Amino acid sequence: MVGWGECDRISDLSQVLFMSHTPTWQCIHTLTGHSNSVLSVAITPDGQTLASGCSDKTIKLWNLSTGQELYTLAGHSGSITSVAISPDGKILASGSRDKTIKLWNLSTREEIYSLTGHSDYITSVAISPDRKTLASASDDTTIKLWDLRTGKEIRTLKWQVKVYYGFSLVFSPDGHTLISSSGDDAVSLNAVAWNLTTGEEIWAKSWKQGMDCVFSIAASPEGETFATFYPPNIMLWNIKTGEKIYTLTQNPNSSNCLAFSPDGKILASGGIDSESLEDGKEDGIIELWNLDTREKICTLTGHSWGVYSVAFSPDGQTLVSGSEDKTIKIWRLSS
Repeated sequence: MVGWGECDRISDLSQVLFMSHTPTWQCIHTLTGHSNSVLSVAITPDGQTLASGCSDKTIKLWNLSTGQELYTLAGHSGSITSVAISPDGKILASGSRDKTIKLWNLSTREEIYSLTGHSDYITSVAISPDRKTLASASDDTTIKLWDLRTGKEIRTLKWQVKVYYGFSLVFSPDGHTLISSSGDDAVSLNAVAWNLTTGEEIWAKSWKQGMDCVFSIAASPEGETFATFYPPNIMLWNIKTGEKIYTLTQNPNSSNCLAFSPDGKILASGGIDSESLEDGKEDGIIELWNLDTREKICTLTGHSWGVYSVAFSPDGQTLVSGSEDKTIKIWRLSS
């Protein structure tokens, strides 16, 4: 099945004429093969291979151009909640509800080693730009740093507030800072920046928003900003200071995941279409935002359940989405 991106109507005729020459996104492949929700996707630096982590306890590797399934990595005993690929494309890290992190050799497709130390399921894994450090967040409220080469634990990062759960992790592009999102006492929401050399907090932000949570976080490739989603806001922040730059949108749609394009000009948000909830459904939706104009570019539809993960290819011409509907869609930018 091939889905199409449905861009918003533009009433002004001059805008219509301009947009008629603007490239559009279209779904070129819908990948089926997983038997449960696809929770995480990642693309290799050469843009050739897609990795998907699923609640069916497997990781699948796909040819990004053709959509062909290449291989299945099995070994976890719980859902795969997060996958990350090293900057050199040689190693894949996977975090699971089985409380372990596994490192895989993408050339041989064999497990390198399994990391244990967390006492609850893993919510996020990330690999530093210099390929030296692996970070993991867990529902045990801890963040651990690991030596990627040896698999030895470097340190556990200590929160200055009581944290009840963790969500997302992302390294700054220079590799000096780790940003995490979490929830503490169910009335405060937190984003924290950590100094990777000392393990200390650089800054911490809290928002009093009732029972909501910071569900997703992403860092811009230019190294100056990061984005967060907590209902109903998508917001941009300064990585170094933690100060808010602007609110991109007060969006009625939920956003389970965020991703910046490689040039940092587009932000993709994936989640659930609020209008479908009124009809008793949970249709998946992806929205693309122009960060220069702070306006929505278009909306991509076709997933029949919520979108849990999005990722851009290194050339910015392809977007991948993983969904609760058990499928992965590959969207291609066309002129």
